[in-house]
Amino acid sequence: MTPDEKFNALGETLPPAPTPLGVYKPFLVDGKYVYVSGHGPVLPDKSLIIGRVGRDFSMEEGKIAARQVGLTILSTLITNLGSLNKIKRVIKVLGMVNSTPDFERHPYVINGASELFAQVWGDENGIGVRSAVGMGSLPDNIPVEIEALFELE
Repeated sequence: MTPDEKFNALGETLPPAPTPLGVYKPFLVDGKYVYVSGHGPVLPDKSLIIGRVGRDFSMEEGKIAARQVGLTILSTLITNLGSLNKIKRVIKVLGMVNSTPDFERHPYVINGASELFAQVWGDENGIGVRSAVGMGSLPDNIPVEIEALFELE
């Protein structure tokens, strides 16, 4: 199955690709690489998931929010490239978790997006290098922000 077919088989609904609220590009192609700026958890109605992991959300709910960020990134890729089939593999993911100071399971939360990417591109191409870190705050009090680097076919 192609990445597009694998995604369609998941039965997920993509949110609209976000538009920048600052001075930056959400998507940039440089040679054979696609850089995706930090994305938050946008819902299909364009609203954001808001709150802090460890206070407003459990670890599991944080992971669901990270999956929603992954869906938002997929939406940006499809909007700009036309198809997930144009992506060869995930190179790098940086996941940031808006969490309480005592929260320590940041990698588990970011697995929400990483597992989605693995479902779309497979274990070989859908899993890249990754960092998962905690933050004292994130824009608009979103629970998760993720940026990623992909390689084009």
